[in-house]
Amino acid sequence: MFLNLFIFMSDLIQVKNLCKTYGEGESATKAVCGANFSIQKGEFVAIMGPSGSGKSTLMQMLGFLDRPSEGEYFFEGKDILHFSDDELAKIRNEKVGFIFQSFNLLPRTTVSENVELPLLYDEKRLSQEENEKKVLEALKSVSMEHRAEYSPNQLSGGEKQRVSIARALINNPAIIFADEPTGNLDSKSGIQVMEILDDLNEEGHTIILVTHETQTAQYAKRIISMKDGQIISDVNVENRIKLKDGDTLK
Repeated sequence: MFLNLFIFMSDLIQVKNLCKTYGEGESATKAVCGANFSIQKGEFVAIMGPSGSGKSTLMQMLGFLDRPSEGEYFFEGKDILHFSDDELAKIRNEKVGFIFQSFNLLPRTTVSENVELPLLYDEKRLSQEENEKKVLEALKSVSMEHRAEYSPNQLSGGEKQRVSIARALINNPAIIFADEPTGNLDSKSGIQVMEILDDLNEEGHTIILVTHETQTAQYAKRIISMKDGQIISDVNVENRIKLKDGDTLK
């Protein structure tokens, strides 16, 4: 009993029979059905599957962007299904970093202002000087400090994604979700982004990567594969692919 309790408490995420259904009656569609797994702090997990497999829906539930229709979800040992919308928003801002395929940068603000944005919603509200210091550190971590005063439309796709990674890191989140982070990038830029994510994981960050790309998924240490809303396999990656310049992401 005590051993099981210890194992449970060591999980960052644990889901039991998690489901998401859209619509009602005969028109109801189960986007995700019966997901059961746990993710420990410091893991690098890829959720993989073709378009329509339910992987993005699963990520949205894990990242507190959408509520499950059924099942249980524990985050850091807490049952989040009973949390209010305000409580979930607070968790998203303090505990979660997001990296999206489309970057989601505000076009009329500078790179540094985009990275700073999560700090403005932090209840602790640091001074402007402290904010600027954290922004610079985040930009340095992705080698983008020299672009701090640029606007997003002055950046390449790879540079935009590195800025979005800096923004995801600004609050030192417990977990980083990367939704198809290489989808809009050329091969070389995709490799650079995956190497940054790998380095972040080596530093202790928990990474959950959503992708349909086989080679990108194999950059993770564990792959959860989905099809038609269900998990069909959950395996550790024995021979991780280490992408280097000249390799391609497929």
